Amino acid sequence: MAHPISFVPQKHDPQKELMARVEAAPAAHAEALLMAWEVLQTAHDKGMLDLAKGLIGGKDVITGKLAEAANTPEVVAGIRNGMAGARLLASVDPAMLQRLAQALEGVNREHAEEKEPPSLWRLFRRSTSRDARRGLSYMTRVLEALGKATESSEK
Repeated sequence: MAHPISFVPQKHDPQKELMARVEAAPAAHAEALLMAWEVLQTAHDKGMLDLAKGLIGGKDVITGKLAEAANTPEVVAGIRNGMAGARLLASVDPAMLQRLAQALEGVNREHAEEKEPPSLWRLFRRSTSRDARRGLSYMTRVLEALGKATESSEK
């Protein structure tokens, strides 16, 4: 008759495996460890570790103060205005802004070269050019939209 072969699996000790990896780490990652120690020492010298320890230790107080400050009408209005401003900026065509920025560079250069303020006749001639009329049209539409927006808030 056949005899059974006894098999006892070796126990896996994750702690031993971790310790082996920790012991091998200085040799495998010497340069990175030295750099990390330098960063840690610099943070300690500059007081950043004390600051981090204080922030972590006082997280409940800090969180409470931030929540208290964020609950004011001014902060709520500021956040809402920031979101509305972001929507406004997102609605502007980036290509148009790029063209405007390039055109303003030329305007700034021309303005710097002017020795005397232009005459009223010169200003009138500028304002009747095709591009000036297009710009005035755009600005009057912006003013119209501004007027509509303020009218609804007055009612």
